Amino acid sequence: MPELDRQSIARRAFESAGAFLRGHFVYTSGRHGADYLEKFRILEDPRATTALAALIAERFAPDRPELVAGPTTGGIILAYEVARQLRVDAVYVERGEGTSRVLRRGFEIPPGARVLVVDDVVTTGGSLLETRACIKRAGGDVIGIGVLADRTGGRTEAGVPFFACLIVDFPSYPPEACPLCAAGVPVAAPRGSGKVGSPSASWGGGRG
Repeated sequence: MPELDRQSIARRAFESAGAFLRGHFVYTSGRHGADYLEKFRILEDPRATTALAALIAERFAPDRPELVAGPTTGGIILAYEVARQLRVDAVYVERGEGTSRVLRRGFEIPPGARVLVVDDVVTTGGSLLETRACIKRAGGDVIGIGVLADRTGGRTEAGVPFFACLIVDFPSYPPEACPLCAAGVPVAAPRGSGKVGSPSASWGGGRG
């Protein structure tokens, strides 16, 4: 499927799910912005999740992945669905000490297994780097990364084949230079679990 067609399908899915939010948000980085991508509006919708997972599965099927790995939290849902469509197993990567990621609950990766890493929204790429490092320590070979949305405007450097269903580029500003603050626009209430300084508890839709 041509890239423009994939982007069109993904944008329609995000728009129909109400995932594009406008307002005045403080991202995890501390920067401010007017746009927020609420990934859980997609992940709560089985039809939208299935359709976007199909784009990722289609892109990486020729690379013959043997496992699909996803980090907590949103990556679990996506890893399961992409793995189901590729007819392989999924493994889930959880937070360990500090910034590390670990395999728990008896998950194992056979030495040399071809692993596709998936996640919901990439902004800083930190979660993907941690997940990739975890897979490598476990003996797996990361053959690609697929995400629902790339918030960097296509500037993500993954080091392996990378695919995003949707690519967006949201402007963000330091607080002292924020035009929304200057205009007196109220800051939106924190989203997710209300992590301080962030509209979302996990990295993703609004890390700025």
